[in-house]
Amino acid sequence: MSLITRQGGRGAHLVLGHRPPLALWPLLFAVLLVAAACDDDGNGDGDTTPTPPAATATSTSTPEATPGGETATPSSSPTPDGTADAGSAAALPDLRLGLELVADGLTAPVDLAAPDDGSGRLFLVEQTGTIRIVGEDGEVLDEPFLDLTDRLVELEQGYDERGLLGLAFHPEYADNGRFYVYYSAPLADDAPDGWDHTSHVAEFTVSADDENVADPESERTIMQVNQPQRNHNGGHITFGRDGYLYIPLGDGGGGDDIEEGHTPDLGNGQDRTNFLGSLLRIDVDREGEGGLAYAIPEDNPFVDDAETPPEIWAYGLRNPYDISVDAEGEYGILISDAGQELYEEVTLAFGGENFGWNLMEGTHCFDPQNPEVSLEDCPAEDAGGNPLVGPVVEYHRADMGTAVAGAHIYRGEALPDWQGLMVFVDWNVGGDANGGVFVAAPNDNLDATDVDEGLWEFEQVELAGDLEGAEGDSIGRYITGLTSDAANELYILTNTATGPEAGAGEVFRLVPPAEGE
Repeated sequence: MSLITRQGGRGAHLVLGHRPPLALWPLLFAVLLVAAACDDDGNGDGDTTPTPPAATATSTSTPEATPGGETATPSSSPTPDGTADAGSAAALPDLRLGLELVADGLTAPVDLAAPDDGSGRLFLVEQTGTIRIVGEDGEVLDEPFLDLTDRLVELEQGYDERGLLGLAFHPEYADNGRFYVYYSAPLADDAPDGWDHTSHVAEFTVSADDENVADPESERTIMQVNQPQRNHNGGHITFGRDGYLYIPLGDGGGGDDIEEGHTPDLGNGQDRTNFLGSLLRIDVDREGEGGLAYAIPEDNPFVDDAETPPEIWAYGLRNPYDISVDAEGEYGILISDAGQELYEEVTLAFGGENFGWNLMEGTHCFDPQNPEVSLEDCPAEDAGGNPLVGPVVEYHRADMGTAVAGAHIYRGEALPDWQGLMVFVDWNVGGDANGGVFVAAPNDNLDATDVDEGLWEFEQVELAGDLEGAEGDSIGRYITGLTSDAANELYILTNTATGPEAGAGEVFRLVPPAEGE
């Protein structure tokens, strides 16, 4: 049974779905409960290194099975330096960048947004529930723009993936003052017993009297999703070039997509009857049928599929920690999907894709019974005949990195040699508190039919500058996000602690190396 609460105005309409999976797929894997290994950290399965605080959605029950179908052989992976073996790629630039400090003294910054209102302000999201403003003068205002601390589930101080996780300004914010947030609230009364929390997507408006203060009483709940576990929360919502709101939801948490609240014999990533493990796309400017607080865009890929919620734009995701929009539209929606045990990946969504989880981890066949060893073969299609779409960036965690934490196609002006390249970040590339920045060059295989033919070549970037706490190649910080402002310039969000420790967070702008010395 899938449980989705759709909000209409200020009243909730509960939709209960007891529909079967898309098909009855043969059970190839026995049930493996990994209770002790997946309870707290973002990657699960005994991995003691957490992933970034991320957002997820809810679904149904527990084990995991793979569908039958055409067999795909495991693909080659990038070499440790990130070089893929297929596709012609653009040249990489000088692999150095500078870091310009924008703000410090923050508590677990996880997102940054900037309205296109000409003010030049930056709005910083702190995981613990506040949104703070950096003014044009570079100073962080004392009074928060919005404080939702009392509306959040209680966070674990050592490490947590829940909290206030995302912020998106309406494209017409300068005229209508509307913005949207994603946060982890206490478990709803109508949620299944034993589940962890309920994710809220909510609309607020700015105060009529002060452009630097939001109206906390203006909240209008757009959507609620009950979450079985506390990890895989995604939440980095954003508006697309089309004016629609995109909402990334993980597979429900835990590990392997097989625990309580995950569809038996299928997993949430492959179950299109619920929101979990999917990227949603909705129209917040119109009300939907039955009093829904949003409408469904007519060109969503599954609007005519009775088995699939029409909100779904793409599926087969594990932990889509971050999404971003290519400002020129060439590469669609970039999804930073944190992996399980072996592979991290960045995928491109244009609508309707199945990104393979939990049949695939990156370009590799996944075995939930033995997640540390890739299967030799697996289906190339799902039960509906849809191909499993591979990533454009993949890397092995044994070679580099821990959890991908954001990716953007650079479209700014400060770094002219980086135009059209992908910049992506990893939470911790080795040792303690050592996040990494990488650059990838697109190739011409966006329509590749083999999952490994579309991989882009990439390299790690040297970060210039004398950062306090940095030593050798280490920047002395975990990277909790990569974001952009209204001019498409890039910022990295960092934290010196693994949890929401007060004062441990900083934000840096990526600049030419001479400026960051």
